Amino acid sequence: MHAEIFALGSELTTGAKLDTNSQWLSVELAALGIETRFHHTVADDLPAMLDELRAAAFRSELAILTGGLGPTADDLTRDALAQLAGVPLEEDAASLAHVLACYRRFGRPMPPKNRVQALVPAGAEVVPNPRGTAPGLWMTLPPGAGPDAPGGPGGCTLVALPGVPAEMKPMFRESVAPRLPRGTNLIRVARVNLFGAGESSVEERLGDLTARGRVPEVGITAHEATITLRIVARGTDETEIERQFAEVRRLAAERVGDLIFGEEDDTLAGRLLATLRARGETLAVAEVGTGGRLADWLSEEDDPAAPAFLGGVTENRDDYCLGEPVAPGDAAERVRRQWGATYALFTPTLSAEGDGPGLTLATPDGPVREPYRRVGDSTIARSRLGKAALDLLRRHLVGLAT
Repeated sequence: MHAEIFALGSELTTGAKLDTNSQWLSVELAALGIETRFHHTVADDLPAMLDELRAAAFRSELAILTGGLGPTADDLTRDALAQLAGVPLEEDAASLAHVLACYRRFGRPMPPKNRVQALVPAGAEVVPNPRGTAPGLWMTLPPGAGPDAPGGPGGCTLVALPGVPAEMKPMFRESVAPRLPRGTNLIRVARVNLFGAGESSVEERLGDLTARGRVPEVGITAHEATITLRIVARGTDETEIERQFAEVRRLAAERVGDLIFGEEDDTLAGRLLATLRARGETLAVAEVGTGGRLADWLSEEDDPAAPAFLGGVTENRDDYCLGEPVAPGDAAERVRRQWGATYALFTPTLSAEGDGPGLTLATPDGPVREPYRRVGDSTIARSRLGKAALDLLRRHLVGLAT
């Protein structure tokens, strides 16, 4: 079974709001063995919605829609589904009773316009919404004879859910997922996170691991200088899935192991803190060019019950720290001693030319210095510099630092 997901609403196409529902639904469908082939974001435009729905209903066996089930004039999902199926909208007594009951709980009379939320395309089923006023809809189109027919060769199931995530997610898990057929193959996604090289360099080192058509599929994405290998494995059981993941991890470790710092939601700061905590060691920071990002990341991920991050300072000059002049690069050692930490990191001023004292890691055995040149997008320069500092300590701890 293949699926398509629709996020409906002009607030999405104008950029006023971000569509996170489609991402969440794709992950949930993959867990059922259902592959999502298309994401659609469509404005509150009935002809446009109908065009996209007709194409999806002919191509795929499942379409899930979020949004457009409210009571206002721009909530067009009910109308679109009814016109797609060529049936009228009918008032559903149980849905109307549900909406009325919601307003009684609110202690307010139901506005007349909310009655529209009880309208259902003839022949469609209602998906209960215990957390909101807008019921969902389940509609099945029979197989059609051609591209102009409502349903494709295998027919199509269309499920409409509210756009509010707090309502949509439990409705999907409680009332939709149990009714969907499981795919013949499981689909699972794993991530391996790297830092220290660009996308093209990483891809070159990985070789055929990212080749198109390879099983499992391995893609590369980048976010603020962190590189992620996204592994999509398909198999008939969990054992086969894990075998595919293990093989990719083995090859990645052979080819880019010096860059790997974690998996899934691991961050450089989080993994580094866990390593320091396991070693009984601590860290302080002296920040100039990062604008406090290191302290923010480290304090966010540290364990208050057993802190590995002791604190630090944010300055605006390379030659000034803790109220006194300091030689360039020596701020790390001054902060290390001030906080009584095992290690301290210094991040220099960012300049367009890249000149400056570079990164410094203060250790009990003396400083480790590393040149740093600003490269790439200026909007992520501070994050890149902060991650470079954390990675310097990570490499030092595993014997890879310069």
